[in-house]
Amino acid sequence: TADADSVPFAELWAGTHPSGMSHIAPDDDAQSQTLLSYVQSNAERALGAACVEKFGKDVPFLMKVLSVRGALSIQAHPDKALAAHLHAQNPGAYKDSNHKPEMAVAIGDFEALSGFVHAKTLAERLQRTPELASVVGDERCQAFIDCVSDDAKSDTERIRQAFKDVFRAIMTANDDVVRDATRALATRLKSAEPTSLDDAEAVYVRLIEQYPDDVGALCAFILNHINLRPGEGIYMAANEPHAYLFGECVEVMATSDNVVRAGLTPKFRDVDVLCDMLTYELGAPTILAGDVIDACTKRYVPPFDEFALDVVSCAPGAALGVPARVGPSIWLISRGSATFNGTPVRPGAVVFVENQEPVNIIVDDDDDG
Repeated sequence: TADADSVPFAELWAGTHPSGMSHIAPDDDAQSQTLLSYVQSNAERALGAACVEKFGKDVPFLMKVLSVRGALSIQAHPDKALAAHLHAQNPGAYKDSNHKPEMAVAIGDFEALSGFVHAKTLAERLQRTPELASVVGDERCQAFIDCVSDDAKSDTERIRQAFKDVFRAIMTANDDVVRDATRALATRLKSAEPTSLDDAEAVYVRLIEQYPDDVGALCAFILNHINLRPGEGIYMAANEPHAYLFGECVEVMATSDNVVRAGLTPKFRDVDVLCDMLTYELGAPTILAGDVIDACTKRYVPPFDEFALDVVSCAPGAALGVPARVGPSIWLISRGSATFNGTPVRPGAVVFVENQEPVNIIVDDDDDG
């Protein structure tokens, strides 16, 4: 529309999910067609036999560009079995029956919460943050601290269960208890010198300002705070908690929009489901730097079957040939202008490349590709 160029957008989707379906730009007077309709009508050519056999007549991945100004929800994505159950039980909240493993690669500096901290870290934070401990409850809090400190008797499963008990106690706490604790903690931390706050405390202050009285702000003490530099990435398997806090990234995922939320959101919260579904793996996530494929290409390969991500950068005037690949791909032009398989493209252009279709890119002389 005429106003679209002046309006900020939080997300750009490229793929076949019905919540953000891509359309093929029509030639001349031809009628617009959805990408899903096209690949279903031309599955063998567009997707390839191997892709169709494994994932059906659909593009198996969805690509997004996210611009995060305020924190997104505390969330996790279900595995396939849980996704099918949730979709059947509540299709209004869970739009499809697929799982949603995902990967985010930072465009600029990017900030997130991802995965649970180590048990000892949480034990230390409970001991020095009485407001957080009050939400957990004295008995459960002490039981967790004792479990973590008794290394000789506490095996991994016992610690995970104790961690789960603490997390569930926080996320299901009475609204009045949460309100009183979060306000008291905010008042104490805001009255302190900003330089005296540790990382989790500083994140909490920001989150509670964005979401007053929200239990999700307490996840600043429970989840790992991650700062990604441009070109670094993280991946989130099914049933792992996370929240994006600030910055811009390219995100790739299996074709699904299933999100189980529990905090920092006005949207539907499914707290019991989220607490039950999580793996309670503890420790910092793996940071991906990308593998150098050639002078122009870095490749990010998460442990999922549906997708990988290539970041291709070319100098002005350069020509690049990309060999044909098995399966479909989606290309996003992020900066510079070029000719892509004979078609002029500029920033924001999205190109669908079919199975076994080679790619030839010629970057304009006066632009960075």
